[in-house]
Amino acid sequence: MTRTESAHQADQQALRMLLDHERILLTGHVRPDGDCIGAQAALYPVLKALGKQVRILNSHLPEAQFDYLTTEIPFDVDDGGAVPEHDVVILLDCSEISRTQDLAPRLEAFDSKKMVIDHHILPEHPWWDAAYVDTSASATGLLVYRIAKELGVPLSPVARKGVFTSIVSDTGWFKYSNTDGETLAIAAELVAQGLHPEAIYASIYQRKPASHPMAVANALQGLRYHARGRLATIAVPLAPDGSSPDLDSDDVLDMVRSVGQVEVVLFVREMQPGVCKLSARSKTDFDVNRLARQFGGGGHAKASGATLSMPLAEAERQLVAAAQAQAKATACLGWLE
Repeated sequence: MTRTESAHQADQQALRMLLDHERILLTGHVRPDGDCIGAQAALYPVLKALGKQVRILNSHLPEAQFDYLTTEIPFDVDDGGAVPEHDVVILLDCSEISRTQDLAPRLEAFDSKKMVIDHHILPEHPWWDAAYVDTSASATGLLVYRIAKELGVPLSPVARKGVFTSIVSDTGWFKYSNTDGETLAIAAELVAQGLHPEAIYASIYQRKPASHPMAVANALQGLRYHARGRLATIAVPLAPDGSSPDLDSDDVLDMVRSVGQVEVVLFVREMQPGVCKLSARSKTDFDVNRLARQFGGGGHAKASGATLSMPLAEAERQLVAAAQAQAKATACLGWLE
């Protein structure tokens, strides 16, 4: 892949930082997803192979479906105490330290170098000491693959699983538009080296609880169409016992995105009274990253999220209004006819 000279220089600066420091702490965004966890699981053995002291510390533990990684790689969860001693802290799959939640002030206060490895759109004002970033990359784990290649470190079996997990998580198992030739070539190389895609697929997607189908059915009761059917919202309230339904939002999003006329899907789940989580997806040129940023979130043009501090009904109302205003401003055909 061709890189600009400035991007190449930034990459080299990040690689030098990895080589020049011994104690490295890996972290990522809250409720880490497959891309974040996979990238961390891939980078950990790469750095260990270079003789580095490496720790992973996140705000939340990985979900159970990633146990094929967590049984081989130690993932620590923040307990509110002092962060481990380190020379460099690396944020993977996010570029804003606030995304680490309660870890953020302690990481900011620690006298260490700060690095970002990410493929999301960057914040306006850089705060890091080094960054290995490519917003055209399909997954953060793909960037870890590049790093390993540039450092001359062969991927271990668990690192291969980590890279593959990142890629399939952020490409929707190769069905999203970010699936490019590099992505497929890397996946093919990993399979040729002995990786078993069917085992990873089964672990991630085929171990749902018996309650899962009904949870999806209940979520779809909150489905509404707007803007002549171009926009769909799914609003999921708290369960009667006050808990947030245990549900993989992608299962619901994929079902609604299968509707031909739907261009944008906004999945809004009530996490606790007055706090809602948005997962936004686009099938067209409508930029859901732009929409999510209006509510303090972000991500990609076709896949973004945010946390909204407001009741569920108000969150849905504001999101629909903002989406329709954005459609009008960007002349999305069909939305306002």
